[in-house]
Amino acid sequence: MPVHRKALEGVSDGVFHAGDMEHDHEVGDGITKKSAGPKGSAGVTLLYAFIKEKGKMNSELMFSSKTDMWATPQDFFDKLNKVFRFDVDVCALPENAKCANYYTAERNGLEQDWRGVCWMNPPYGREISLWVEKAYRSAKENGATVVCLLPARVDTKWWHSYCSKGEVFFIKGRLKFGGSDNSAPFPSAVVVFRPTIDDAFIEA
Repeated sequence: MPVHRKALEGVSDGVFHAGDMEHDHEVGDGITKKSAGPKGSAGVTLLYAFIKEKGKMNSELMFSSKTDMWATPQDFFDKLNKVFRFDVDVCALPENAKCANYYTAERNGLEQDWRGVCWMNPPYGREISLWVEKAYRSAKENGATVVCLLPARVDTKWWHSYCSKGEVFFIKGRLKFGGSDNSAPFPSAVVVFRPTIDDAFIEA
């Protein structure tokens, strides 16, 4: 039944094969024949179960903390670096650090003193709020300029608490992280925290 196979192809990422839904039916004289497609109500149940499971797996990948490391696209960083001329990458791996000076997980950027012009593309898991808060406070307390590449999760507490107080630039389309051929399953934004004239007149 081509209709069912077409529907599955749209959600399977190429994993599903027609044989996965084959069933036997009698054609006479005790002979059976394999046919692609779901068999009756049981086949329909299997079809929806398959779609539901694939959707669950995709959702877990896209919206949970299971995948939280998204390497900055080099060409995207280069464009920003021409303008900001970054001093330090505050959250990096040795193989993808964007600046000569950088903090790895071992050095723990959250425990470092951020100054100058900083680049930040943090892990996108649950700890992201700690990184965004650190960026915000480094601008307010140390006079740092921190440029952040973040998922545009505008419904989160950390976004409203910190990002809404910075300079926000929503990126058109979806980025391809780490040299991937596929675009990210979420929108991105660049958020800039830096001292403002108001900071100069805030009484301690």
